Amino acid sequence: MGFLEQANEFLLEGTEFAFGFEDVSAYGRSLVKFLAEQGHLVKHVNASLVASERNSRNVLMKTDSIDAECVARVLLNRFDELPIANPSDKLWTLKSLVARRESQVKINVILKNHLHTLIYETYPSYHCFFTDVSCLSALAFYEAYPSPSCLMESSLEELTDLLKSASRGLVGEKKALQIWNAVEQDRVMPSEYEATRNVTIRSTVAQLRLSVEGIKTLEDELSFFLDFFDYPLTSMKGIDTVTAAKIIAEIGDINRFRSAGALASYAGVAPVTYASGMTNIQYANKRGNRILNEIFFRLAMGFTCLRGTQKVAVNPFFYDYYHQKLAEGKTKKQALKCVQRRLVNIIYNMMKHKEHYINPPVSFPERDKLLESKKHQASFH
Repeated sequence: MGFLEQANEFLLEGTEFAFGFEDVSAYGRSLVKFLAEQGHLVKHVNASLVASERNSRNVLMKTDSIDAECVARVLLNRFDELPIANPSDKLWTLKSLVARRESQVKINVILKNHLHTLIYETYPSYHCFFTDVSCLSALAFYEAYPSPSCLMESSLEELTDLLKSASRGLVGEKKALQIWNAVEQDRVMPSEYEATRNVTIRSTVAQLRLSVEGIKTLEDELSFFLDFFDYPLTSMKGIDTVTAAKIIAEIGDINRFRSAGALASYAGVAPVTYASGMTNIQYANKRGNRILNEIFFRLAMGFTCLRGTQKVAVNPFFYDYYHQKLAEGKTKKQALKCVQRRLVNIIYNMMKHKEHYINPPVSFPERDKLLESKKHQASFH
């Protein structure tokens, strides 16, 4: 007998089913989709509410049956507050892509750290060879010459040709000569177990190459898939394809938030009010969606810094807004939180109305005032 057939035995006349699910994104997603397609009302019960219900009953154990009962209790007690579960295939696919890229990036970091450890023994001066051990030139070099003895069996001309081919002409004879001279100065003696270590290095390089290619493939797919959402977040300088995908994956359908303030609360950007009698205190919200909170924090950090040798702001509006808040007497942490909150407002409206962001002209009145003030102070002293 099927699940719904068994459930119908308990259905009272004049009533209908309402299902509550704690998991609507992984294993439970298929069942949620099935029930929704059958016309049943399905609500999403947040895991924190289930944990709170379990703790309030002073239950020490955590089992599937206890969790199921707690889900049912939350569903009954907070029925009108709980959101309707709407498992979107499009959003689920985007989340899968983002999660896969995140896991691939973590693997990439592990492989790079492992390669750093391996080549330090054979090339003590390797830091001056390539700024990034995962770039195409570096991978080609360490794969062909995992140890100095392999390099000495070759020639400077062959090394030059290898670097030119791997970098598509970006580096060549100058880089080859730099590496050659550094290896001669290091004078690393061949190890008894060098052949085995060479196999380890080449294996790590091959795996790292696949990881780099995999990340590139996933990012290309993310760029293509973002067109299905029609949220022009990448029109704002400083928000790349990956960041836009992460924001959309965490927010989902923007229409489930009634206002920018609701989104700010969800992201943990809006302050929490604690009021009792004559006391009214606001403090930072350390709950909310921590992934989304980190995204807004990193964006705010990037927008309030000057980059490059020319000291250019990524977004002059937010740079000036940050210094305006500092001038009002706010601390750096408070000013940064103001930037995050403003970012939430803008991103909410961009997604809500599907509007492109108009990047402001490159002008830095606050920065110029600050620099002028510092020059004046320096000349005075």
